[in-house]
Amino acid sequence: MNKERKGKNRGLIDNKIFIPSLLVIIAISIPFSIYEAKSLSLLNEIFDKIVETFRWGYIWYAILLVVAGLYLSFSKYGNVVLGDPTEKPRFSLFEYSSILIAMGLGSTIMRTGMIEWANVASDPPFGVEPGTAEALLWGNSYSMFMWSFQVFAIFVMAAPAMGYILHVRKRPFMRISEACRTIFGDAFTDGVGGKILDIIFMVSILSGAAVTLGLGTPIVTYSLSELFNIEITFGLTLIVIIVWVVLFTISAYLGIERGIKKLSTLNIYIAGGFALFIMLFGPGIFILNYFTDTVGFLFSHYIDLSFYTNSLSMEGMSYIESNTVFWFAYSATWAMLHSIFAAKISRGRTIREMILTYLLAPTFLSWIATGVLGGLGVHRYITGEVPVLEIVQDDAMAAIPAILNSLPLSTIALIFFITIAMIFLVTTLDSTTYTIASYTGTENMSKAEPSKNLRIIVALVITTLALILMRIGGLAPLEVLSGLMGIPIIVIQFLTIYAAKKMMDEDKAWIYNVRGNKEKQNN
Repeated sequence: MNKERKGKNRGLIDNKIFIPSLLVIIAISIPFSIYEAKSLSLLNEIFDKIVETFRWGYIWYAILLVVAGLYLSFSKYGNVVLGDPTEKPRFSLFEYSSILIAMGLGSTIMRTGMIEWANVASDPPFGVEPGTAEALLWGNSYSMFMWSFQVFAIFVMAAPAMGYILHVRKRPFMRISEACRTIFGDAFTDGVGGKILDIIFMVSILSGAAVTLGLGTPIVTYSLSELFNIEITFGLTLIVIIVWVVLFTISAYLGIERGIKKLSTLNIYIAGGFALFIMLFGPGIFILNYFTDTVGFLFSHYIDLSFYTNSLSMEGMSYIESNTVFWFAYSATWAMLHSIFAAKISRGRTIREMILTYLLAPTFLSWIATGVLGGLGVHRYITGEVPVLEIVQDDAMAAIPAILNSLPLSTIALIFFITIAMIFLVTTLDSTTYTIASYTGTENMSKAEPSKNLRIIVALVITTLALILMRIGGLAPLEVLSGLMGIPIIVIQFLTIYAAKKMMDEDKAWIYNVRGNKEKQNN
C-alpha cells in the first residue's frame, strides 16, 4: 500500500520537463543577480538591437495573428466544437468571459490604465509636442491600443490546437509537443525535440510568473503605503506576497469551478463598482467626454499605431516604438500559457466562440478601465491637482496613489484599488499555477483536473523564485529576458496554428464535429 502511494507521488509530475526548466531559470538568475547592472546592460543592448532590426517583424507578427484568428473564426473551421458537439459549454458566456478577462488582463491593466498615458504624453509620436492636448489623446489611445486585438490574438491563437488535442482527440497531455505531433511525427514528439519545446514553454512561463508577481506587488505596496502612511520595505512586500500566495494557492487548490471562476466573476462586479465610484465622486462628465474623444482618436489612428515603425526618425525615437516591440514580445512569453488555459476551459465552445470571446471581451473591459482610470489621471493633470507627468518621470508607481488620493473619500478609493489589484493578480497566478500543473502533470488532462498537491507545489516554486529574485535584485534582468524568451514562442505559435488546421483537415472536423448535424455525426 505504501509503495503504491509512493509510486503515485513520484509520478505526480513529469520531472523530465519540470526539473530542467527550473534548473535553467536558476542558472540564468544567479549570474544575473550577482552582476545585475552588467547583465541588465547587456540584455538591454541585445533587446535594443532586436528593436532596431526586427521592429517591423513584431508588428507584422501581431497583425498576422489577428488575420489568422479572423480566418479560423469565419471560415468552415469556426463551427468546429471543442468536445462533443451535443454537449453544452462548461461555463455560461458571462462566466467564460470573466475568466478570460481575469486571465488576460491581470493587475497590469491597473498600472497601464493609471499611468501609461503619461509615458506617451511626455514623449509622444509623430513629432507631437509633449504635454499638449494631442499628446494626451495619443497617450490614452496608446494605452487602449496596448490592450487591444493584437495582444489578445497573441494570447489566444495557440488555443485552437491545444483545445482540439484535449477535447476532440482526447490526448492525455496538453502540451506544445503534443499539438505539434501532427506536424513532426511521433519520433520527434516523444523524443528530445518534443522535450525541448516543452522546456522552452516552461522556462518562459516560470520566469514570466516570477516577474509578474514581483512587478505586480508595487501596485499594492505603493497604495498601502499611502493608505496607512508607512514606508515601503521588503517586509511590507513580503507580507503582501504571502497574502497573495495564500489566496492564489487556495484558489488554485479549489480548481476552476470553486476558485478561479468565482474570483473572476467577483472581480468583474468589484471593478464595475470602482468605476461607478470614480464616475460619481470624481470627474464623471469629463471622463465620459474624454473617453469618447479617445475612442474616436484611436479609431482614426488605429492603423497608424498598428503599422508604426518610425523608419524615417525625423523627429527622433519616441516612447512607443520600443515599448510596442517589448509589449508584443512580453505578451508572446505568456501566449502559450493563456492559450493552454483558454483551451482547458473551452470544452463545448466552438473555435469561433473561443477566439472572438478572447478578442472582444478583454478588449472591451480594458478600454473601459483605461478610459476611466486614464481619464481620472488626465483630469488631475490638466487641472493642476496632481503633477502626473513630473511624478512619472521620477517614480511611475508613485503617481497611482497620488491620483487616487485626489478623490473625495480617497481611503475608500485606495481600498477599492488595492482589492481589485489583489484579486486580479490572484486570478492570473492561480490560472498560471493551474496551467503549469496541468502541463507538467502525469494525469490524463482530457479526463481529470491537475493534482491539487501539484498545484500547491507549483505555487510554492513560483513564490520562492520571485521572493529570492526580489531580495537579491534579479527581477529587472529577468523582465528583459522574459521579453526575449518570446522569440522562440512566436515560432511555436505559428506551428500550432498550422497544426490546428492540419488536424481539423485530417479529421474533416468541420463536417463531423459541428453542432446540429446529427446525420453527419452518425455517419
